[in-house]
Amino acid sequence: MRSKPVTALIADDEEPMRAQLRTRLAAAWPELQIVAEAANGVEAVALAKEHQPDIAFLDIRMPGMTGIEAARELYNRCHIVFATAYDQYALDAFEQGAMDYLLKPVSPERLATTCERLRQRIATAPKDIGAQLAQLTEVLKGGGEKKKSYLRWIQAQVGGSLRMVSTREVLFFQSDEKYTLVQTATAELLIRKTLKELVDELDPDEFWRIHRSTLVRVDAIASVSRDERGRQMLKLRGYPGELEVSRNHAHLFQQM
Repeated sequence: MRSKPVTALIADDEEPMRAQLRTRLAAAWPELQIVAEAANGVEAVALAKEHQPDIAFLDIRMPGMTGIEAARELYNRCHIVFATAYDQYALDAFEQGAMDYLLKPVSPERLATTCERLRQRIATAPKDIGAQLAQLTEVLKGGGEKKKSYLRWIQAQVGGSLRMVSTREVLFFQSDEKYTLVQTATAELLIRKTLKELVDELDPDEFWRIHRSTLVRVDAIASVSRDERGRQMLKLRGYPGELEVSRNHAHLFQQM
């Protein structure tokens, strides 16, 4: 019977997300000891080697070294649990393996399931998940016939907390030099992610770029009209203003 407490490391480049996961783990598994926290994959590997945790909770997209790369370094040292804001389209391949995959925001119920799985597996040595990691890496790169995963949650700092906004709530994104505005039907939020990053990460069938500084959710468009200057203007459901369509993107509405 195991006598020493089970320990874990949390790695995420967003401190509020680490705090949220730490709090929910304390509720789901009070005996679990969080021995280290990392802001990127490089720190995660170094701290894991120092503290030898039984479990590593890893975000996937982190600066310097991704969670996938960190897991390659740690797969034979501890149980790996991925946590990300991105859809997991290869979920079935990992549900029965030695690691789990959580979508942010992590619900208490889903985390409780993960903790129970870990309790059952913690008495055994971590399995060699190298092949599974290689498969996941290929999927994330769009390898094979797997469908690309797109961003489904936006993390926006609001005061001292982090708000998670589903992309289904977003009406449009509009950027300036430093920030990007996230407009929903009920709120305006600012994020540091650039429009170029959003174009790469959002589903192009759901979000169209209508201007060099604007991305709009397609199913939020109520109507397209022309103003007295001949410009195409969009009206959105749930938003009182109008958005201009630049000439470079007018082809999106060729029927006008």
